[in-house]
Amino acid sequence: MAGNLVEIIRGMGMTDPRLLAAVAATPREQFVPPRSAARAERDEPIPIGHGQPTSQPSLVAQMIDALALTGEDTVLEIGTGYGYQTALLAHLADHVYSVERYADLAEHARANLDAMGVTNVEVVVGDGTAGLPEHAPFDAIIVSAAAASVPGPLAEQLVEGGRLVMPIAAGVADIVTLYAKRQGRLEQRRTVTPAQFVPLVGRHARD
Repeated sequence: MAGNLVEIIRGMGMTDPRLLAAVAATPREQFVPPRSAARAERDEPIPIGHGQPTSQPSLVAQMIDALALTGEDTVLEIGTGYGYQTALLAHLADHVYSVERYADLAEHARANLDAMGVTNVEVVVGDGTAGLPEHAPFDAIIVSAAAASVPGPLAEQLVEGGRLVMPIAAGVADIVTLYAKRQGRLEQRRTVTPAQFVPLVGRHARD
């Protein structure tokens, strides 16, 4: 099934061989509810409970591609879901810390990742807007929910020179935006793509 998604992603202009290999090696049907497995090869979001979707693979790939991971990065992911994006990140980074708001989704993600033999991921239940200061700083941060701005703790926990990708709420669509940290501050580098995300929920969602 993953081969179809590889061709879709390649057709959108993403040619990083490491990213394409990660998609090829990660069967999406293993990271959606069993009742939705037949839809997993389609490039579309799939509901996973709590009003949350797992994003369409091409959008996930665009966000990960923007991070330009080197294989030596420590990555913070906000919004684990069923762990599909987490699994792709695990292929491309040294270590991934992923924060999920809902304990049952975190359990599904852990089971899915374990079944795939992924060992360089730690899934934590908590408030993603607070990040994980005990594991900071992070070389890259990826956020899978939209807010008006980047929560302060996430900006603080990004290493100097690090990259952060997050959808910024902007009227009719959310704008996935790439930031880099320079001289202690986030600088917007480019817009990645318009999309629709669930709102980011947490103590620092409006920082």
